[in-house]
Amino acid sequence: MTLYYEEEGALLLPLEGQKTAEAVIERALDVIGCPYEAEVSLLLTMDEQIQKMNTEFRGIERSTDVLSFPMIDYPGPGEFGFLDEREDCFDPESGELSLGDIVISKEKVIAQAQEYGHSVLREYAFLIVHSVLHLTGYDHMEEEERQEMEAMQRKIMESLCILR
Repeated sequence: MTLYYEEEGALLLPLEGQKTAEAVIERALDVIGCPYEAEVSLLLTMDEQIQKMNTEFRGIERSTDVLSFPMIDYPGPGEFGFLDEREDCFDPESGELSLGDIVISKEKVIAQAQEYGHSVLREYAFLIVHSVLHLTGYDHMEEEERQEMEAMQRKIMESLCILR
């Protein structure tokens, strides 16, 4: 797995951002059942920058905790079978499946950890798991989808032994 990691802004999270993200993404992909080596881009930024992105890409003029930009449109959550016929979904140099981009607000990670009464590590890992699920076809717009995605989030977080 390749992680393209970038961090901007003066605020630092009290954890090893890149190392933690790599471990969380790898475990999430294992639990989801991704049969390919994959690549993901992760940007840790500040509220002001994520608000601009949220406005530009979603038309929502406020900051958010995480944005996910999937590169692939899946027929269903975690359904990878169709990719055998899709060379355009793979990096031509590495052969890895190009999943997409994740953007996380560092300020929201800290604020939500405090709000929910758990560690910064737990919040950071959870936001990454949530986003990886979006990058692999999961969503939460409909009630049934939400339940399926939340169950998978719990399963992945439990497998990481990162609990509330």
